Amino acid sequence: MFIMVELLGKVKHKKEACRGWKQGQVAWEEYRETVRAAREQVKKAKALIEISLAREVKDKKSFYRCVSDKRRTRENGGPLRNETGDLVTQDMEKAEVLNDFFASVFTGKSLSHTAQVTEGRDWENAEPPTVGEDQV
Repeated sequence: MFIMVELLGKVKHKKEACRGWKQGQVAWEEYRETVRAAREQVKKAKALIEISLAREVKDKKSFYRCVSDKRRTRENGGPLRNETGDLVTQDMEKAEVLNDFFASVFTGKSLSHTAQVTEGRDWENAEPPTVGEDQV
């Protein structure tokens, strides 16, 4: 339990350092060192969990819970807007919008639109974030 509290503290410190770096209050090197420390701590925690699972093989419930967590994939990426501004929710249409956008980045063609991604369930009430070619 001590490791989890320490890990949560490292991750929180990493988020604070990121916020401080974006605001210009933290140096890049300090931010990178914080990120490295948090990443190292997360790797150690994952390794300890796997070692404890290996030691307690007879506890099938926790083993299969861990296996199912690792096998779980993200199903949906949220709705997108195409170049005409229409909301796209079907998987194939979303794939085409993303393919057109990223293909234009690699081919050098400039599109008149930017890919807009909306996340969450209240996307109708808020302006969706916009990702431009210069940000990719």
